[in-house]
Amino acid sequence: MFEDRHDAGRQLADLLRPFAAERPIVVALPRGGVPVAAEVARVLGAPLDVLTVRKLGAPENPEFAIGAVAEDGTAVVDSATARRLGVTEEEFDRILARERHELSRRIERFRDGRTPRDVHDRTVIVVDDGLATGLTDLAAVRALRGRGAGRIVVAVPVGSHQAVALLQDEADEVVCHTIPRELYGVGRWYRDFAQVSDDEVVALLAEADAQASPAPTPGPAGALPREVVIDLEGILLRGDLAIPAQATGLVIFAHGSGSSRHSPRNRMVARRLEQAGLATLLFDLLAEREEGRRDLVFDIPLLASRLAAVTRWARQNPATSELPIGYFGASTGAGAALWAASGADTYVRAIVSRGGRPDLAADRLPEVDAATLLIVGSRDPEVLALNHRAAQLLRAPHRVEVVEGASHLFEEPGTLEAVADLASDWFLTHLAGLAQPPTRAAVV
Repeated sequence: MFEDRHDAGRQLADLLRPFAAERPIVVALPRGGVPVAAEVARVLGAPLDVLTVRKLGAPENPEFAIGAVAEDGTAVVDSATARRLGVTEEEFDRILARERHELSRRIERFRDGRTPRDVHDRTVIVVDDGLATGLTDLAAVRALRGRGAGRIVVAVPVGSHQAVALLQDEADEVVCHTIPRELYGVGRWYRDFAQVSDDEVVALLAEADAQASPAPTPGPAGALPREVVIDLEGILLRGDLAIPAQATGLVIFAHGSGSSRHSPRNRMVARRLEQAGLATLLFDLLAEREEGRRDLVFDIPLLASRLAAVTRWARQNPATSELPIGYFGASTGAGAALWAASGADTYVRAIVSRGGRPDLAADRLPEVDAATLLIVGSRDPEVLALNHRAAQLLRAPHRVEVVEGASHLFEEPGTLEAVADLASDWFLTHLAGLAQPPTRAAVV
């Protein structure tokens, strides 16, 4: 048990000392996360900032989270829980409007005219006083991804098993001091869990500003991603589009089941492609209200149709219309990418599959015209066998590339970097030189 939030911050900071070498930015979730983060920032000698996030509580029990919304509008929804509680769309919209109003008030109070720190390509440590559902921290992670953060670490004194697992899917790392068998509420793990006031938040931020050393100069930056919203006949899909100067192609990402456009693995590959001069588009295959439906997560024809529609959007968008297109698919997303590429109207020139399931598009593989690279880990024997069998059905130029020592998620040191290098070489070979000179200024 922690004495109070400051004690929790000091104990948490001891676990975070190795990150000091990365000269991170510490981002607190107010109000309760600020005293914890202030101690972390002091120990690491890091600048302190805030990212305001509000829980979206159930109508009959506001303390029970069914979602969260960040200050930039990024929202996450636990669709399954909302349906189980019978929350209607009208009730949800009222809750969202109310919390956005409170967000505006808190942003004005806490920032006091200061602009958010530039997190582009930086290591960011997101600090809260605990994880119950993890939804507020998930909204913060996605908001920081949208701002171009390089590496995101979620750090908390205490958290539930379920919330830690949820954050591990999208943050690059989760550091949790105590993961009890049963949480029974974050406040249970503090002797003093008194509410933090607005004045205390403002005072801690002012103190951190006074003590902060000058921020380091960021290294070479890639293209800054911009959020786009793609309307497919009323289905709104959100994406992050990054276009480096003199781009030679566009790579559209299709994530695997249970993931999203915020996948840290796909983001890492995307940054490498952008450094090589390729534009990238990471987008959510499902709308926010669809994410809880497991039947849609594995509906390959549906996901392929979404990917094909996004491809048509990219070919009509002035910023990307003249760029040759490639697909990068992971796991089930690779099956969707190959299915979509078999259509006559996608005009896809190259495909890279990471740990993919091309067998999910087996009947369509002979119709794929795009040069296809199938990357599989040597420690993923079942998927490796599926890819070798799928390669026999491909008529387009193709290759199976085995990354030694890699398992299905390519979590081993250096394996994901190998994927990024292979993908970059493949796309540059099959897309570079195909781009047409721009005829007008690119506008997103």
